[in-house]
Amino acid sequence: MTVRRVEHISVGGVPTALVSEEEIVSLMVEDCASYRSGNLGLPLTIFDTNGQALSMRANDAAYAKSLDTADLVHADGQFIVWMSKLGRGAEVPERSATTDLFLSAAEGAARTGIRFYLLGGSREINEACATTLEGAYPGLTIAGRRDGYFSDEEEPDVIADINASDADVVWVGLGKPKEQLFSQRNKPRLKCAWIVTCGGCFHYVVGDYPRAPVWMQKAGLEWMHRMATGPRYLVGRYLYTIPHAVGLVIYKDLLQPLFRSRGRS
Repeated sequence: MTVRRVEHISVGGVPTALVSEEEIVSLMVEDCASYRSGNLGLPLTIFDTNGQALSMRANDAAYAKSLDTADLVHADGQFIVWMSKLGRGAEVPERSATTDLFLSAAEGAARTGIRFYLLGGSREINEACATTLEGAYPGLTIAGRRDGYFSDEEEPDVIADINASDADVVWVGLGKPKEQLFSQRNKPRLKCAWIVTCGGCFHYVVGDYPRAPVWMQKAGLEWMHRMATGPRYLVGRYLYTIPHAVGLVIYKDLLQPLFRSRGRS
């Protein structure tokens, strides 16, 4: 069982942190300071959950294990925030969309001297993301970067490059479930404070993927915008994962507790 210093509740079977975006950035600053002073130990894994994550966890045992053993799992989707408010007491306070968290973390890192490593995307996207961040947040150090197109045989070289960069936070944008499995598999080998999965975040930063209008984000409809503007394969993904995720929440968070309470009566 993973012992977490941040309280989590189960939403559709996925442990989800009761934490705001601002609090996550504060934890990052605190943990990086502890890492630099030699008091942290192994890196902490920071993953996200949304409708896709709920659905994927139910079908992929390795991915489920990675989520269950992560140090912090934050609510990337507004759907997760809503589903946490089912009258069980504790609630997820707000959505911490990964792209927004990435930019907030960059601001915090620039202010405190935290060093980033960017892993993922194509070489062009990765380079453009690093350039964009350094321009937007003066003082931010991108200690190293590497595109996400590497073989299993090349993985040890990727780990060596990350460690040689002396980065504090490694952002892993390889897509689910590859990025979570990479992070957990290499946690004992990486020398950093945080390993944070971020999906297609680098693409959003450089404008390669358009963000949904703010009203759609607040209405929990960003997935619909992504489905309409993204690659065709996303249509099939969302048409399956969204209903599946809703069903998982209904079953795991409403029906199962009801059955248990009736069994005890």
